[in-house]
Amino acid sequence: MNLSLYTVSAFLIIDTDGHRVLAKYYHPRNHPQGESQKLRSLKEQRAFEKGLWQKTKKAAGDIILYDSHLAVYKNYLDLIFYLIGDPAENELMLHSALVAFSDAVSLLLRGQVEKRAVLENLDLVLLCLDETIDDGIIVEVDAAAIASRVSRPKADTTEIVINEQTIMNAYMTVKEKMQQRIGQL
Repeated sequence: MNLSLYTVSAFLIIDTDGHRVLAKYYHPRNHPQGESQKLRSLKEQRAFEKGLWQKTKKAAGDIILYDSHLAVYKNYLDLIFYLIGDPAENELMLHSALVAFSDAVSLLLRGQVEKRAVLENLDLVLLCLDETIDDGIIVEVDAAAIASRVSRPKADTTEIVINEQTIMNAYMTVKEKMQQRIGQL
């Protein structure tokens, strides 16, 4: 039983052709089980990604045990999001982290979760990933909280009422300030 906070080994986004869009592997130095030598080289990572994609490209599931790794995944139109953990990890926790991340990305991209939109907004996607997972530790599973930390708050223009009275108030304020400045000279 793993009582460590380090639960995520990798996060991947692979397109429908099996090409890597985004990959982030976690190898924390302070992991209680020591540093794993698995998936260290680019060659090993690419082989793992290709094999995982081969197993999940047509599957309608959302969890698989592949190459002694637990993979939780979510399919989109032309992308697949993967969250990779140890086989002893809690599947529900990994799944809730993946759902929170994908929902936050969907909120930030206004429902347009596709390869082009992800590549154009890769900075937001990476910030979203960093807000969800930090060095292999799941830190947030609320999609709205993740999206709010990543995006700038939008001005609420629905509550600003511009009418004749508002313009007159602004004019009077400017007039008073100008009179005060002229009076100081």
